[in-house]
Amino acid sequence: MKKGIKKVFLGAVASALLLTGCGGGETKTASGPVEGVPERFAKGEEVKIKVIRKIGGDDHTAQFLAGAKTEGEALGFKVDVFTANGDTAKFHDAINQGLQQDYDGFIISHGDDAATVDDVKKLVDEGKSVVTFDSNPDLAQVEGVTLTSQDDEALATQALDQLVKDQNGEANIVYLWVDGFPPMVRRNKVYQETLKANPGIKEIERFGVAAADTSVQTQNAVAAMLNKHPKGEIDAIFATWDAFAIGAARAIKEAGRDEIKIYGIDVSNADLQEIQGEGSPWKYTAAVDPKLIGEVNMRLLAKKLAGEETPATYDLEASLISQEELQQSKNPVNMANLAEIIEGWGKSDAFLEDWMEKLKDHYKK
Repeated sequence: MKKGIKKVFLGAVASALLLTGCGGGETKTASGPVEGVPERFAKGEEVKIKVIRKIGGDDHTAQFLAGAKTEGEALGFKVDVFTANGDTAKFHDAINQGLQQDYDGFIISHGDDAATVDDVKKLVDEGKSVVTFDSNPDLAQVEGVTLTSQDDEALATQALDQLVKDQNGEANIVYLWVDGFPPMVRRNKVYQETLKANPGIKEIERFGVAAADTSVQTQNAVAAMLNKHPKGEIDAIFATWDAFAIGAARAIKEAGRDEIKIYGIDVSNADLQEIQGEGSPWKYTAAVDPKLIGEVNMRLLAKKLAGEETPATYDLEASLISQEELQQSKNPVNMANLAEIIEGWGKSDAFLEDWMEKLKDHYKK
């Protein structure tokens, strides 16, 4: 492991451990009046935010939560975060416990079931502001809620188009996917359209489970598939989640099956480490910066608290990252310096208002 990447990776893991299943660390305390900002924030009264994510156990989650927490605290908010690590009961308990506490707003991530819609209705009925990410599309029926997502159609299209191009439209592939989550449903739609448009691309196996140990379960499942299919029977893997891609990459390397290429979705420090590793089969990943997703969600929530108009939906733009680009870098590439490789990566002024800059300046003091 390259030292630079290892340092960043361990830092991300440490962040994940701090964030998972707890209320977060020390936060700033609002104090004193602020000029030139919305009335809600002008007197320096405390603003409390809860960020609740259903899935977890991965670096993408840690980056998302860190982005939301950092942006919120820069605005002077007290931000608590929680991840249920895929436990549906804990996820809904966290929302309902939050409802009984004095939070002003909520960011809900990966609430995929009908109960999430009911939970969010309760929050809104109690006057709470809510932004959701990659959650049940029926939340659009709840007035005042903004639904954000990665541009999942673009993510799947970019990865699959590259797979079809590299394989000249003829390949036997393994599909790593799990049903039930809105982003997965959207990615699957693109996948099905791609198969229909490219009859030379054949799915010969599929697997997918969302759990705290998804990568491990995927590694074991792919290893079993490799034993079942000798060299020449599998050309590529389409992994719709980086937790799938990491498990698949480990299984392929252990089996010495470097003829199989992985085309994935999502990125994190752990993913970049894997993609840059010697002999890694992970050739491309399409992604949106998860830290930026958290930041933009927090800005949207801040605008709601300020009483400003916000859109009903918002999609964050995707980029395609290639192994070749990463390996051409003179230095190890991580989430902090990925922008040096991918133009515009991690940067967006979406919903960044002038008054937010004033709040950030105030709470720097």
